[in-house]
Amino acid sequence: MASRNCSNFFPGLTCSLFLLLGLLSFPAEAAIKKYQFDVQVNNVSRLCHAKPIVTVNGRFPGPTIYVREGDRVLVNVTNHAQYNMSIHWHGLKQYRNGWADGPAYITQCPIKTGNSYTYDFNVTGQRGTLWWHAHIFWLRATVYGAIVIMPKPGTPFPFPQPNREEVILLGEWWHTDVEEVEKQGQKMGLPPNMSDAHTINGKPGPLFPCSEKPLNPTYIINSAPFYLDTFAMEVESGKTYLLRIINAALNDELFFAIAGHNFTVVEVDAVYTKPFTTEAILIAPGQTTNVLVQANQKPGRYFMAARPFNDAPIPVDNKTATGILQYKGIPNSLLPTLAQLPASNDSEFALNYNKKLRSLNSPKFPADVPQKVDRKLFYTIGFGKDSCPTCVNGTRLLATLNNISFVMPQTALLQAHYFNLKGVFKADFPDKPPKPFNYTGAPLTASLGTSRATRLSKIAFNSTIELVLQDTNLLTVESHPFHLHGYNFFVVGTGIGNFDPVKDPANYNLVDPIERNTAAVPTGGVWFMHCHLELHTGWGLKTAFAVEDGPGPDQSVLPPPTDLPPC
Repeated sequence: MASRNCSNFFPGLTCSLFLLLGLLSFPAEAAIKKYQFDVQVNNVSRLCHAKPIVTVNGRFPGPTIYVREGDRVLVNVTNHAQYNMSIHWHGLKQYRNGWADGPAYITQCPIKTGNSYTYDFNVTGQRGTLWWHAHIFWLRATVYGAIVIMPKPGTPFPFPQPNREEVILLGEWWHTDVEEVEKQGQKMGLPPNMSDAHTINGKPGPLFPCSEKPLNPTYIINSAPFYLDTFAMEVESGKTYLLRIINAALNDELFFAIAGHNFTVVEVDAVYTKPFTTEAILIAPGQTTNVLVQANQKPGRYFMAARPFNDAPIPVDNKTATGILQYKGIPNSLLPTLAQLPASNDSEFALNYNKKLRSLNSPKFPADVPQKVDRKLFYTIGFGKDSCPTCVNGTRLLATLNNISFVMPQTALLQAHYFNLKGVFKADFPDKPPKPFNYTGAPLTASLGTSRATRLSKIAFNSTIELVLQDTNLLTVESHPFHLHGYNFFVVGTGIGNFDPVKDPANYNLVDPIERNTAAVPTGGVWFMHCHLELHTGWGLKTAFAVEDGPGPDQSVLPPPTDLPPC
């Protein structure tokens, strides 16, 4: 995978000319959009269970942020909950402004109870669907919401204009306190309990207890009945709908489909794609996918469904979350048609689906794929064990990159980098693993010298990086959706087995590869990169890149804001 040639600090003549022409084409001043996020604890009931959860503005999922490309956004976050808090604006390119990125102890220290912090950022060169979520502990289980970025005024979508849009947030639900679930897993040294249900817009659907009953009295939303634990969407025959789908689940890649209706994929991770038709999509935690759906079937009621994809020997919550797509005028007594999803271990569908994803690469929305690489990185993904006398079997599971399990600091890395603080991290993360081996052969249980440390990789200004992420057989194999903060990357190649540095580069797609902020590795400033399975992140499957400043006045990190939370 190659990082984009235009770095986050506006380097180079070509990139600067493009930005200048963009400003000349749209002379209207950018709007300032202000939001107030009150983080608070509210009682919420799902599946016959009520419990207190952390919410934003009392809503689960949280509010959607609506902006246009070019807008400035100010979100004041006030923390009324008992937990420390930070919010990450997932997928937004924070030009020179890592202070607004949000991961706790990476770009900021968390917002303590009773305190506030204003995230101040510009939406530059992006349009589409992204999302926001808590970035500390497992709090993003309930603290998350959508970001909808509309194109600049007068700029149409590069696909048929839909009649209406709908945000679809896929998530998970635990009966018990999620933070206690995580703590119990850490204490035992084992994976925490899996979720009790998946959700569609916070609701598990009528295949679960208590979800099939309407509210009393029944509320009407868009002329459709609103069920207690079931998301319902009303459509009209002959109309086209844009679904902005987000996987906010903590630990599961998900298939998503609507019975009897095909999807036309038009965007992923706020990057337009070459349209293609599919009966279902595959979406990893952290990813977004925009699809067009035509209401062209016999008027009726149709299930939308989400279920995990898992081709690794690990337990997952394999229950299916459902919602209802209902044609206008159809009675609620009509039973919905069931959705057909791929088998839960359908690796062939997963690989074929991802191969279909291509950047639009049009004159207006080009794919500026670097053709020359300045530095090559090879990172192996694995699992290890650490001594833990209080844990089951006396060990605790670790996750590693190049045999290093990342240790979170107590001072934010960006602050340490900006102020040149010593002793917080070492900038010596290795470019390749210490010991080559058959990465995807028979399961390997021998120790390869796993270490725990806070080690970063220093990246030269305006450099192009090729990063190969290699899954391994250390203890077990598993898929990993990796998210890179602050940047997008082009996924120029993917496959099964061991990477061949001689043969595989010849098959790279350097013309129209998909551009993403979160890419799934198949089974087998300071900017954070981590697995977006929260379980693996907690085990240490993460690292960070310290990007050096450039020579120009607009090519360095901005000074920190005055209200940056203290450590």
